[in-house]
Amino acid sequence: MADLLDIIARRRSIRRMKDRPIPPDVIERLFEAARLAPSWANSQCWDFIAVTDPEKRARLARAGGPKAAMQAAPLIVVACARPQASGHRNELDYFMLDMGIAIEHLVLEATALGLGTCWVGWFDEDVVKETLDIPADVRVVALVPVGYPDEDPPARARRSLAEILSWNGWQHKSP
Repeated sequence: MADLLDIIARRRSIRRMKDRPIPPDVIERLFEAARLAPSWANSQCWDFIAVTDPEKRARLARAGGPKAAMQAAPLIVVACARPQASGHRNELDYFMLDMGIAIEHLVLEATALGLGTCWVGWFDEDVVKETLDIPADVRVVALVPVGYPDEDPPARARRSLAEILSWNGWQHKSP
């Protein structure tokens, strides 16, 4: 069994994918991983749409995101939130955090299963909603194209642990 930290380290944004369908039971595992994510007061404010229909995937590809990944992916995950179902405190809407955790669970499960993903946050939400009949009170938080990788990009630079970690109080330098 793979070590979780190894799976996290292997995760990359994949923009080139093979033309190979993903079996339904594998797709369901991705959503099971998302379903198990923690959320504000266990509100589970999320709803997901698995888009495998070629015509709908093509419309979503025109809504935004990296064209190669959006056009080639045999699956586009549409991550939706019901903001009113999550918390709001100190001027922060927690539905975005809830969704981030659930999407990351899905992305890490995809990596563990040998699939590639690319988290997409820039798209025309109105086009996505119209294409998939999503209600007005639901927010589309992300699109995640998923497929078998056709590239192996190198790891990107990360700040060192010494740069991001303080013990028992703020010790970081200003940028």
